[in-house]
Amino acid sequence: MVAAGHPLTARAGARVLRAGGNAVDAALAAMLTSWVAEPLLTGPGAGGYLLHAAPPEEPVLLDFFVSAPGAGLDPLHRPAPMLPVDVDFGDAHQIFNVGPASCGTWGTPAGIEAAHARWGSVPLAELAAPAAALAREGVPLGPEQAYVAEILQGILVSTPESRALFAPGGALLRAGDAFVCPELGDTIERLGAEGAAPFYAGDVGTRVRTWLAERGGCVTERDLVGYAATPLRPVQATYRTRTVLSPPPPNAGGVLIALALGLLDRAPAPPSVTAIVDAMEAAQRARTDDFVDGLAVPGFADRLLASRLGSTTHISVVDRDGRACSVTCSNGEGSGIVVPGTGIHVNNMMGEDDLNPLGFHLYPPGRRLPSMMAPTVVVGPDGVELVVGSAGSNRIRSAVLQTIVGVIDHGWPAQRAIDAPRVHLEDGTVFAEPGVDVAALREAGRSVTEFRAPNLFFGGVQAVERVPGTGDMSGGGDPRRGGVAVAA
Repeated sequence: MVAAGHPLTARAGARVLRAGGNAVDAALAAMLTSWVAEPLLTGPGAGGYLLHAAPPEEPVLLDFFVSAPGAGLDPLHRPAPMLPVDVDFGDAHQIFNVGPASCGTWGTPAGIEAAHARWGSVPLAELAAPAAALAREGVPLGPEQAYVAEILQGILVSTPESRALFAPGGALLRAGDAFVCPELGDTIERLGAEGAAPFYAGDVGTRVRTWLAERGGCVTERDLVGYAATPLRPVQATYRTRTVLSPPPPNAGGVLIALALGLLDRAPAPPSVTAIVDAMEAAQRARTDDFVDGLAVPGFADRLLASRLGSTTHISVVDRDGRACSVTCSNGEGSGIVVPGTGIHVNNMMGEDDLNPLGFHLYPPGRRLPSMMAPTVVVGPDGVELVVGSAGSNRIRSAVLQTIVGVIDHGWPAQRAIDAPRVHLEDGTVFAEPGVDVAALREAGRSVTEFRAPNLFFGGVQAVERVPGTGDMSGGGDPRRGGVAVAA
C-alpha cells in the first residue's frame, strides 16, 4: 500500500508494487511523480529524508536534506536581500523569505540515487519515465494544490521565470488548470538515465548555481561537489511497548517527537488533549539555542532523551514482505527562482525562520539544516505496524505525534487517525481545529486560537497501518492536502 499527497503520486508507487518492485522502488517512483503532481511542495531543488525498515534488518535513515551553502565563498560576499512574503492560512499567518539568497544546497537527486543503489530492484530509468511523461503532458491542479498556489502567490509571481511557470499568461494556475513543464520532464529523464552526477558535478548543477550566483545567491561549486546523501542510525523511542524510529540529528523533528512520546508513555493511554499539549510544550522548551547548536554534536540525541525522559510532501509505503519506506521531501515554499532550461524551482530553506532560529546565514557551509521533517516507522513484536510522516513545517511534529496516538492508543485505522482534529502549540498559543475540546485547554490556562475549518496549516499526514498478526493493511491520506492511499 502507498499513501501520498496526491492520487497520481500514490498510484505511481502502487503501480511499481504491482509489477513486483519493493517498497523503496515504489517510494522513488512516487517521489519523482510528486515533482510533477505536487510541484509547489517538492522537486529536484528540494531536500528530504528516507527511512527504511525491514525487521530484522537494521533500520537506516538516509539524510539528503538541504545543507547550508557558501563553501569557498569570498568572505566579502554579501547575500542578496531576501524578499519576505506573508502567507495567510486564514486563521494564522507566517512569514517566509525568498529569492536567490534563500536557496540552500539541494539533496533530492543525491537521495534518490543513494536509495536506489542501496535498496532498488527496478532500473531508475524505468521509475523515472512515467513522471517525465507527466511533466510533458501536464497535470491539472486539484483544489488542494490550487489553494497552495493561492496562498503562495506572492512567491510564485516574484520572478519572471516563476511567473511564466506558475502564472502563464499572467493568471495564477487555478483548480483544473494544468501544470506543464517539458524542461522538468527532461530533467527527470536525465536523472533516470545518468543518476545524480549532472546535478552536482555536472552541467545541471553548474547552470543552477551560476544562475543563483549572478543574482546574489550563495551556492558554490564546492557545495555541490561536496554534497552526499548520508546513511544514519535512526533515533529510537519506546512507546506502548513499540519501537518508534525517526530521523536522528542533525534533524530536529525526530528527536522532539521521541521526547514527546517518551513523556506521554509515562501515563496511561489514551492521553487527553491537555496531556498532548503539555508534551508538545515540553518538546518546544527543549528547542533552545543550545539544542540547535547541539544537533551537530555526536551522541546529542541519546544525551537529550536520557536527561529529559530519565511547503513539504510525504510518502508512506509498505510492500508485501512487510518492508517499509517512509520518505518526506520539501522545497520549503520555493524560492521563486526557476532556472531556465531545467524546470528546477530551487528551495528557500535558508529563508525559513523555523530552520534558522538563531538568524539567517549563520550555519557553517555544509551543515544540514535542523529540519522538523520526520518520516517515522512504528515497529511492534510482529514487525512494522505504522509508517507515517507529514508536511507542515513546525506542525510536522505535532501532526505525526497525534497520528501515532490515534493509531496506537485509540486503536483507530490510519484514515480515522489522520482525519481527527488536531492541535498545535506555538509561541504559547494552542491552535485548534474544530472538534477539539478547547474548554479543557482553556480550563488548563491555555491561550487558544480556534480555526473555523480543518486546514493544511496542521500538516499533511500520509500513513500506512499494518495490522499485527494478520499483516492486513489500511492506509490514510490527509484530506487537508489532498492525500490518498492506494492498495497494490
